[in-house]
Parts: sequence; C-alpha cells; structure tokens
Amino acid sequence: MRYTTRFKTVLAGVAAAAMVGVTAACGSGGSGSQSRADGVIDYWLWDSAQQPGYQQCADAFQQQNPDLRINITQMGWDDYWQRLTAGFIAGTAPDVFTDHLAKFAQYVDLGVLAPLDQLEATKNLQDGDYQEGLAELWKGQDGHRYGAPKDWDTIGIFYNRAMTQAAGISDEQMANMTWNPTDGGTFEQILARLTVDTNGVRGDEPGFNKNSIRTYGLNIDEAGGGNYGQTQWSPFAAANGWQATDVNPWAHRFNFDDPKFQDTLAWYFGLANKGYAPPFAAATDSDRVMASGQVAMAINGSWMIGTFTSLENAQGEKMDISVAPTPIGPVGHRASMFNGLADSVVANGPEPENAAKWAAFLAGEECQNIIGDAGVVFPARPAGTQRAVEYNKRERNLDVDAFTVQVRDKTTFQAPVVNYAADIQALITPALDAIYMGREPVSSMTQVNEQINSLLEQQ
Repeated sequence: MRYTTRFKTVLAGVAAAAMVGVTAACGSGGSGSQSRADGVIDYWLWDSAQQPGYQQCADAFQQQNPDLRINITQMGWDDYWQRLTAGFIAGTAPDVFTDHLAKFAQYVDLGVLAPLDQLEATKNLQDGDYQEGLAELWKGQDGHRYGAPKDWDTIGIFYNRAMTQAAGISDEQMANMTWNPTDGGTFEQILARLTVDTNGVRGDEPGFNKNSIRTYGLNIDEAGGGNYGQTQWSPFAAANGWQATDVNPWAHRFNFDDPKFQDTLAWYFGLANKGYAPPFAAATDSDRVMASGQVAMAINGSWMIGTFTSLENAQGEKMDISVAPTPIGPVGHRASMFNGLADSVVANGPEPENAAKWAAFLAGEECQNIIGDAGVVFPARPAGTQRAVEYNKRERNLDVDAFTVQVRDKTTFQAPVVNYAADIQALITPALDAIYMGREPVSSMTQVNEQINSLLEQQ
C-alpha cells in the first residue's frame, strides 16, 4: 500500500509515547483484543454525551445476542486517537470504533479496517437507508465499504438571546444574515452591534475602542486548521464559491491558492483586527467564553447543541441560547460542511463476524431511534433524525432548523476525504495560525497549497 512503511514508522513513534498511558488506562474497559474473552466486543467512542445512548443500544443488543457482551470505552478526543493509533501497533485496538472522515482514508490505506461488505452481518447495508450522500462517504477507492453510517452534522451559529435582544437584533434578523468578503454584509453589521468595549460602547457606535473589549461579537475557537475550518471559516469560503479540492473524495489537488478562499480568510481573520473577534492569544473554547459573557455568538456543529443549551451564566442561571443558520453568501445561498461519523470494524480482530453484528446493530433502525430519542446528535437514518428534532423541540424548546435547513436545501459540502490527511493538516494548521497572528499574509497559503499538491502527486 502507499507509504505504509513510512506511516507505520510514524505510528510506531506515537505508539511508543502512548503505550504507558494505554497500559495504565485500559484495565477492564480497554483490554486489548489479544487478551479479550470470547464473546466480548470492545467498542470505543470519544463523546461522553453519546455514551449513555450507546449503552442503551448495547443493552438491547445483548438481550438479542445473550452470548455476546459489549464493552464500551469512552475517552477524550486527543487521547482517543493516540490510544487507537497505539492499539493498531500493539494489537490492542478495539473490535469496533467510532471513525471520522478526517482519519478514514489513511486507515484504509494502512489496511487496519475490515471491508464491511465482506462480513456477513454488514454486507447488505443499503445506502438508501441513510441520509442522502452519507453512506457513500465511507467507501474506499477500492469500492469497499469501511464504515457503517452513524450520524451526521452541519454547522450553525449559536447566540446569546439576551445579548441580541439588548442590542435590538431580532431572531428573524439572525435567521436571515447575509455575508460578503468586502464589507461583511449584515453578518458583520450584527457582529459590530454585539461587540461591546469596556466602556459599554458598541462596535457600531462612535468612540468604540477595539483594543479594550468586554464582549466580542464572535468567538474564534482556533485558526481552523482542524478538519479544514469546519467550525471556523469554511461556511464563508464555501458561500463565496470556493471548493477545497478538485474532486471529492480522493482529491488530487487542493485550492488554497484560490482568490475566493484567500479573500475569505483576509476578511475572517480581519475581524480580530476590528475588535469583533478575539486575537489569537485569547482564542479558546466557545462554550466556555459564551457562558462567561465574553462572546455573543459562536460558530459550531450540531453535535454541540446539548452543550450550548445547557450553559449557565456566572449567577448559575440557565442561559437563553438559540441558533441561527450560517449567512447567505455571494453565491446566493448559505453553506455548511456536511460531515458524518461511522462505526468501523478493525481488521484482524479475534471475532470479526461478531464485531460486524454489533456494527450492523449500531447502524440499524432500533439503535438509531434510541440515539435520536437521546437528542445528542442527528442519527444517520432519517427516522432517527426526526426523533432528535422532536426531542430538541420538546425538551429544550429549541428549533434546530438552522442545522437541518442545510440538508433540506442541499447547501452542504463535504469535508475533504483525501490521502495524506495527517500530513496535510500538519501543513495548514501552523500556516493558518500564522495568518491569524498577523505574522503571514493570506497569500502565504499559495505556497502551502503547492506543498500539499506536491504531496498528492505521490499517490
């Protein structure tokens, strides 16, 4: 396979650094496949909010399969991938794990994922049972399926309604924002209005001090190298007519040299220079600074609905958080990255057919309805999604149309699925950080683009 030796060397280095922690943390919850008892299926996920729902799925699965037991291990995002990488090297990987499109291509290339269409329990998974376009994302260049669809997500704008109301901004205005890279459209006007300096002067008022801010209009979590600016600049770039790659999936060229992309970046990071967004040194998690009253709006994914709607202010009072769709851009419509997770079966596991039974159950109607009723994410099956919509309306008094409208109106774009994903992220993340800090111009992305495309030519 392509560059398998080189990448396995990289994996081995990561594994060596992680093995002590892996050994200590595994215990009964993460024992490796080499020592696992017969009939025990190890399943890993990273989202603690989803774990209770999947435990319900495990309970239901075990009732129907009394000779099998599901052992669920949950860990934080960074630890998750480090331990998984180490597990592939040491033979301690789980039987089934929650997979991400940003990792998927290289795992296929390494041969660590089992083709689901070659396992009895998963060979008849049907693309049409899931949200349109979702199942196809998990097929490799060889045509095999490597992920059983789990859920999907889009991007919206969470906002503090107390702040928008105090600024005289209606929910209708929030729902119909427009944007362009020249003057920022009504989106930037709203940002200016929501930004307040330490003297109480708003960003659209005379005397505003951009260097002494009490409340920023918009938070920026990070420069946005992770997953190609999914919760940062990508909705604006796509609404400006930019496409990340020549084709998707399995791109041959990236387009970070496109003026539409670079114009978008110049505007986006320019918000910090205007005082409407925090400088690089102050960038931090959006939910934290929204709870503290330091920001009025934050771009984030549908998987964060539960987190934002449960925020409390400094007085311990539940905050009134709502969500707006991304703004309509120069192309005439809004845009959002459409991402999805899937459950993958590890190749060379001790009981692959039993692992496939669990993966099929996870992707099946019963489990997807359980997850929909939990209201944490939008399950891959439309019926499960509808249950999640109803849960949010009933339990949170929240209309989640800001997320579902993107799918309904077909204004989504896919996250790039590409070989050398880790290498590409290692190039773009520091480059975007440098632009955010003001150390490099946006034109520096042209050279980064050349480096990435040279890398892709090795395919």
